[in-house]
Amino acid sequence: MNLSKNTLAVANTDFVAVPSSELLELPEKVLQFGTGVLLRGLPDYFIDRANRKGFFNGRVVVVKSTPKGDAQDFANQDGLYTVCVRGLERGEPVEENLISSAISRVISADQDWASVLEAGSRQEIKLIVSNTTEVGIQLVKESIDQHPPVSFPAKLLAVLVERYKALGDCVAANLVVVPTELIPDAGAKLKAIVDELIVFNGLDRAFKLWLDRRVYFCSSLVDRIVPGKPDAATLARLEGQLGYSDDLLIICEPYRLWAIEGDAQVADLIGLTGVDDGFIVTSDIEIFRELKVRLLNGTHTLSCGLAVLSGIPTVSSGMTDQSLRNFISVVMQSEIVPAIPYAVEPEVAMAFSASVIDRFANPYIEHLWINITFQYTMKMKIRVVPIILEYYRVYNRVPENIALGFAAYLHFVRPREFRDGKYYGAASGHAYVITDDAAAYFFDKRELADQEYVHTVMADEVLWGTDLTKLNGFAGAVEAKFSYISEKGVKAALAGANSV
Repeated sequence: MNLSKNTLAVANTDFVAVPSSELLELPEKVLQFGTGVLLRGLPDYFIDRANRKGFFNGRVVVVKSTPKGDAQDFANQDGLYTVCVRGLERGEPVEENLISSAISRVISADQDWASVLEAGSRQEIKLIVSNTTEVGIQLVKESIDQHPPVSFPAKLLAVLVERYKALGDCVAANLVVVPTELIPDAGAKLKAIVDELIVFNGLDRAFKLWLDRRVYFCSSLVDRIVPGKPDAATLARLEGQLGYSDDLLIICEPYRLWAIEGDAQVADLIGLTGVDDGFIVTSDIEIFRELKVRLLNGTHTLSCGLAVLSGIPTVSSGMTDQSLRNFISVVMQSEIVPAIPYAVEPEVAMAFSASVIDRFANPYIEHLWINITFQYTMKMKIRVVPIILEYYRVYNRVPENIALGFAAYLHFVRPREFRDGKYYGAASGHAYVITDDAAAYFFDKRELADQEYVHTVMADEVLWGTDLTKLNGFAGAVEAKFSYISEKGVKAALAGANSV
């Protein structure tokens, strides 16, 4: 029996939290562009929690922005779906199931654009959220009179024009727009595109003044792993426990963060303050970006080469390998935490690093190390090189574990062969694909002697934006670790690294 309003009574309430009938009738307060699992597992999760606590009292009308797929599953289930939280918090296992009633309905922009415009023009709507992928925040010079416009910014502008016409210049028209696309300053970039479209569409000055006064475009940072629907066997087991089938069921990790850049007025308009420690409205979200990019992403980047070359397939399995787990803990807490190129309180950084350990060890998330090596060089430049430079500014000595991670990176990206349009490396007798825009660069240097190869790459200012061989002792440490890996193997290098 499929989940819907009519079948809630069959749900096993010993295993899943079921919404009350009152929650199913709450008014629409949020317009959301996107039906993806991240939105359903993070913003919509917070909205559902706030409703259960009795203080937001609103639901989400979702816009399906693209013609791909359909919204029938949402219609069949009255917008209801199950969120299964699985993972670790402070080292302890977490298992939580709830039926989210945050979504009221899903409207197809292609099939019912008029309903989208009407929803956005209502004064009850105080928040517009989007996740249209990074490609969605781009300028397409087009008319907003199309039904619908092609691009998300043009769709958004069309909605805002209808809101202006319906509500006029009054406090009731005030609105917050929060793009959750994973690009820095997404709010400011979206606003700039909308401003260009206002000019392109010849909209009058009065509307522009209204937009600047009544609509708050806020950047945000979202952080939660939401794999979505589990494999068939896990889904069948879950549905057996739940007492119903669910075509929209999603798995989420326990960790959750939605940080929105805004002031008290923005926080009041959104109305979710206090729902959860993971929901934050603050004037500066850069600290959250730095913690994520340096501690989570940077640690991933420094560890993935070591893991793949050791034959360790997934992040969670890596946390059962004591040598790799020790490396991850030490490189993060002893070398990255004190060298984040942003003012972060040490206790805040250490607390975040503890949550990263939990997230890496989550047995319910199958995150392949080989996938983390995608665009390895770019990730090393953006995530790790600033850490190295800051570490030297503070300590002027070699960060030994970062040097080991860098040496493993240089091994990984050194191709053995080029065939069928792809570059391949090899580890433990098995070939792997090097998916890196710099792969051709490394292929050209594959015949260099080890020491010359390492020195040439590290000295390349075009590649790194700086000459890494000028850092006191760093090149020598990387060269030594590179040679040790060549002679003894990665596992031996990891076993000899610092331990906790």
